[in-house]
Amino acid sequence: MYVKDVMVQNQVGLHARPATFFIQKANEFKSSIWVEKDERRVNAKSLLGVLSLGIMGNTQIRIIAGGADEEQAVDELVKLVESGFAE
Repeated sequence: MYVKDVMVQNQVGLHARPATFFIQKANEFKSSIWVEKDERRVNAKSLLGVLSLGIMGNTQIRIIAGGADEEQAVDELVKLVESGFAE
């Protein structure tokens, strides 16, 4: 398992468009990937799961991965979140 915490930079958080970018990136990896916020954990490859967390801007989330490419998966998703999804 590889875990990193990251602060969601963009003001509106992970609404539909950024969440879609996040899920598309997560699906590029073989590892199982989860997003955790306030003790709730969802599959990072599920749009409904990620949206159900209601992640707003300036919120701390945890990205967790397990599998062959877990470190690369987490690092690239953290980089995407830190970029603010180009918004």
